Amino acid sequence: MTINCQGKLIDLNSPKVMGIINTTPNSFYAESRKVSEKDILNQVEKMLKDGADFIDVGGYSTPPGAPKVEETEELKRVLPAIENILKHFPETLISVDTFRANVAEKSIEAGAAIINDISAGNLDQEMMKTVAKHQVPYIMMHMRGTPQTMKDLNQYEDILQDILFYFSEKISAARALGINDLIVDPGFGFAKNINQNFELLSKMELFKTLELPLLAGLSRKSLIYKTLKTSAAEALNGTTFLNTIALNNGANILRVHDVKEAVECTKLFAELNK
Repeated sequence: MTINCQGKLIDLNSPKVMGIINTTPNSFYAESRKVSEKDILNQVEKMLKDGADFIDVGGYSTPPGAPKVEETEELKRVLPAIENILKHFPETLISVDTFRANVAEKSIEAGAAIINDISAGNLDQEMMKTVAKHQVPYIMMHMRGTPQTMKDLNQYEDILQDILFYFSEKISAARALGINDLIVDPGFGFAKNINQNFELLSKMELFKTLELPLLAGLSRKSLIYKTLKTSAAEALNGTTFLNTIALNNGANILRVHDVKEAVECTKLFAELNK
């Protein structure tokens, strides 16, 4: 449960928090959209002060039905953000949320420490080779299809078995290429309906059989606000509750918009489990 980030060994036996920075104009949660250099740096500074262990930078918003973003545009959004963050906060461990190998490579060259791939290599066959070349930790998420098509691809014979089999194949492929540090993300909201998301969360501890760290990305998602008949803007309390369940069911990393509240979750969870 230890990953190597640019020579720093991070022990994930104690849960960590990853703060989300969306350098996009259309992310589903409006407050997470940080486009200007000033807004990005202000948000990163706040997240680091609140206790974020990682900052996850993304230039391609991927909720169901998201519009496509050209690679040149994604690079234009992501690379300056990485460079500016590291210029002002050089100790920051940056994860880059991308499914494109070229974006991953250029981000690592700019100083990113982790690659967070929603497709686990399915959308770019060069991705795992790129990660192996640079030997950075690799977050592999479960999804089907693309952000544009995944909404209609949520038919499973047995969702838990299907996803476990998916990861067993992905882990085998990654290991064959020599990738050392792997993290598994069940992919809440990606090719899954609300009931499936809750089933996945309630049984998330089954993923511990993979013997890899688990990331839970539940923050302000539709399984919360649609169930509560509210909105992403009003989903913080629901997020905190589900993050607590995720920790109890084995999550090692919480990927969130609201770092302070997630860090408080991890601290209280640690006290409870002394």
